[in-house]
Amino acid sequence: DKQGGVVVDYLGIADQLKHALRDYTESGGEGDVAIDQAEAVAIMKAKYEVVCDMLHGFEWRGGRSQEGRSRGAPQQGSPQHGGPWRQQLANCPESERLDLVSATADFVLGLEDGRRRFVEAVTALGKAFSLAVPHPDALQIRDHVGFFQGVRAALVKMDVGTGTGTSPEDLDLAVRQIVSRAISTDEVIDIFAVAGVPHPDISVLDDHFLAEVRDLPRRNLAVELLRKLLNDEIKARFRRNVVEQRSFSEMLEQAIRQYNLRALTTVEVIDELIKLARELREAHKRGEQLGLSDDELAFYDALGTNDSAVAVLGDDTLKAIAQELVATVKRNATIDWSLRESARARMRVMVKRLLRKYGYPPDKQEQATVLVLQQAEALSEEWAA
Repeated sequence: DKQGGVVVDYLGIADQLKHALRDYTESGGEGDVAIDQAEAVAIMKAKYEVVCDMLHGFEWRGGRSQEGRSRGAPQQGSPQHGGPWRQQLANCPESERLDLVSATADFVLGLEDGRRRFVEAVTALGKAFSLAVPHPDALQIRDHVGFFQGVRAALVKMDVGTGTGTSPEDLDLAVRQIVSRAISTDEVIDIFAVAGVPHPDISVLDDHFLAEVRDLPRRNLAVELLRKLLNDEIKARFRRNVVEQRSFSEMLEQAIRQYNLRALTTVEVIDELIKLARELREAHKRGEQLGLSDDELAFYDALGTNDSAVAVLGDDTLKAIAQELVATVKRNATIDWSLRESARARMRVMVKRLLRKYGYPPDKQEQATVLVLQQAEALSEEWAA
């Protein structure tokens, strides 16, 4: 009988419990169970206070969130007050629960290093809570823990994987960790719904959608939504073009870095990301404008990273080299060529021979060859598939 509610084992608690119970059983039922509930409850309370402290100054009234950031005394109905806040969570409709998640995520993102600290704090709270149930003190904050895990899931879902160590399984199942029946769901958190915008055609990133994102009242969520979408779009659009993917990824990282260092305001970084989205959309048309296929454009970009080569050879010659490179690589690339040193050496010789044939600047040939081989590897994987 799971009096504490359903807890999915994304925190690895089940294995700890199994080991503890196995050791207890093998000892003939003598001695203490490895996990002391009283100690777990004490730890749970401490971890709970850490999360509540992070939300200090964030007000809740009548079931609706308010974007307060004052550092005054906790308001009645906030997590620090327990009872009314719990009733609010249990009784408010789904749309308002989502609004609470959205508002809280936006507040956390506005804190210094807020995402990482909140995710770590809620993870620690979840572990302690799992060991403390069904203690009455644990059941009393069950809905609070569930709500915090819902916010955590939204923050994790919006993360683009910049060193948080989040696994794909955690991303897909995070929302299932909500322990409160009042706010539980079988659906993966929808980052668009959390941010408050309709699903866009993200293969287009049209101006109407970008305008909606710019006008979102929760600016921190708007930044995270754009970062997530752009990161995914860059990977999807340019998985075959090494140079373009690297270039757009660096521009995205630079904008976010300036934002994190407070060199850009929230409004300024949103404008920068929207500008980047439009450049991304226009970049997709370059091949057609140059009369090149996507594969030919990828090699053209690899050859054109050097300004002096572009100045010496001109577009027409670079396009001719790119077209011949596609034919050469397709003809000579076996499935595992990049893994065999002899095959890589042979491909390298062919690339250098082709560059010399067209008069590519000798002092720039080595750099161009490295990029062309990287591009050849990326395209070979696509062709082999």
